[in-house]
Amino acid sequence: MTNRQPQKTAPTTSTTDPTMASTLVSTTIASLDDLATLANYSLMDTLNCDPDAKLNGADYAPRQVFSGHYVPVNPTPIKDPEYVAHSKHFFRELGFADSMAESPDFVRMFSGDLSQVPETMSKVGWATGYALSIYGTEYTQQCPFQTGNGYGDGRAVSVLEAVINGQRWEMQLKGGGRTPYCRGADGRAVLRSSIREFLAQEHMHALGVPTSRSLSLYVSKTEKVKRPWYSDGSRSENPDMMISESAAISTRVAPSFLRVGQLELFARRTRKNEHPKALEELEKIVLHLIDREYADVIDKQLITAKKVVVLAREFRSRLTSLVANWIRVGFCQGNFNSDNCAAGGFTLDYGPFGFCDVFSPYYQPWTGGGQHFSFMNQTNAAERNFHMFCKSLRTLLASQPDQILELDEIESGFSEVMEMEMEKMWAVKLGLHTFNPALLNELQALMVQTPVDYTIFFRELSAIPEDIGPLKKSFYNNSTPGSDSESINKHWTEWLTKWKSLINPSSGTNADSPRALEEISRQMKLVNPKYSLREWFVVPAYKQAAAGNYALVRELQDVMTQPYAEQSKEIEEKYYRLKPPEFFELGGLSHLSCSS
Repeated sequence: MTNRQPQKTAPTTSTTDPTMASTLVSTTIASLDDLATLANYSLMDTLNCDPDAKLNGADYAPRQVFSGHYVPVNPTPIKDPEYVAHSKHFFRELGFADSMAESPDFVRMFSGDLSQVPETMSKVGWATGYALSIYGTEYTQQCPFQTGNGYGDGRAVSVLEAVINGQRWEMQLKGGGRTPYCRGADGRAVLRSSIREFLAQEHMHALGVPTSRSLSLYVSKTEKVKRPWYSDGSRSENPDMMISESAAISTRVAPSFLRVGQLELFARRTRKNEHPKALEELEKIVLHLIDREYADVIDKQLITAKKVVVLAREFRSRLTSLVANWIRVGFCQGNFNSDNCAAGGFTLDYGPFGFCDVFSPYYQPWTGGGQHFSFMNQTNAAERNFHMFCKSLRTLLASQPDQILELDEIESGFSEVMEMEMEKMWAVKLGLHTFNPALLNELQALMVQTPVDYTIFFRELSAIPEDIGPLKKSFYNNSTPGSDSESINKHWTEWLTKWKSLINPSSGTNADSPRALEEISRQMKLVNPKYSLREWFVVPAYKQAAAGNYALVRELQDVMTQPYAEQSKEIEEKYYRLKPPEFFELGGLSHLSCSS
């Protein structure tokens, strides 16, 4: 591949403080030609191409990929693309003009047609292979060849790396067509799943949870694909019919799309000595990960073995913080395999995800996920992925016993760090100065017994109510009278009294003043969102979109990018309420069997 260097006259405004980038960057990227000056393909320029690849990217049939870090792939454009949405917030951060999202050349590129991109951009994209481990166990049978050499990006094609305002971003088309890793599938995403992912990434970023980002979403006006799905009113665990849906392409963006599964793939090849360059390719992908995701915290002057140890410690910190944040906002990833675990420590893959309505430690939106990937078990799933990450790194340290000992210590300390992150999260979520395990245990037992809506409960608690009356807005069985409800109410009143005695500052003359409580309430409302992206909000949005009406998609986008804000009365009545009883147990709304 030809080396490509960033242009020195790039049309951007830089800032020395990355936290200020979104406010200081002026809109200076007004066209695809402007964006092209920022193209810089570090992955293709520095890593190994599959030696069996077709350099023109016409590589669509399932096949084994035995070596190399990537396969050049030409995305397959969707036919007759139509604009659905773009992320105005992310466009603003990048310095993109909003008008670009509907300009013909931008639409053409980000709906899969690279044939007419400017000269400094690559006319070929790329896909990557990775391994799969499920809850810490390696699998190869998901690969059609039973070897693991056919598993990877089956419908995700990266089309651009660009350095924008000093930050490298990779732009990847979800639903961009078949690749050698497609395992016989069509390589497409449908409008339904694309809307879910587009909105979820926007929402998660607004919630303050590290995530890949949404850029744009286009749908084909003429191309349809068949998918298994649920009939109206179905309570089946699995889809009970085939439906024809519009093909769509969403563009997701991240500093990189490197996954734990990629490190596993190259470590496995090294351990099994599958080809002469296996160890070299493992070292290259690890160093590339450091350059892409950890360059600001890992000293470039260190030898590789020491860089690896720092990498493990930094990833542990990011991963534990990420999962604690997932639980803070009520998010369940659903399928937290190693291939869905970003090595940069952010949320990746919005397939069978969900935001819980009724609190349950075992909440799981994906029918195939089981308890091992359920809501409160995500801490353990993360630990399994971290063990696989460390196992892969250990392969590089065979001749470095001191660094192996350091790595082992970091690995064995995961559960302690995870517990600390969770305790810190619960303390903040409850407005406490220090974590109180007895208070939390009693609360969770009451939340299950009642039961309660996770988001609404914590938001109402954030107002520091005088009694349990406001909290009952979150109770699903609040209308049932009798001795049981009276007993539960009594327990809630006792818990609320204990909690309020703990949140007041323990010193100072104004400890019980309204101002002190007001500040606690304000802080709690910064971590306990008012709005969450519930599936029963999304379903009518994608159903209307299937008929060509995108108004509800854009309304949800607006509401869910302000999740902590007190919005209009109309919005509150529409989106701040309990899940209606008739929606429980519905297939495609209360549970999913696939992401499509």
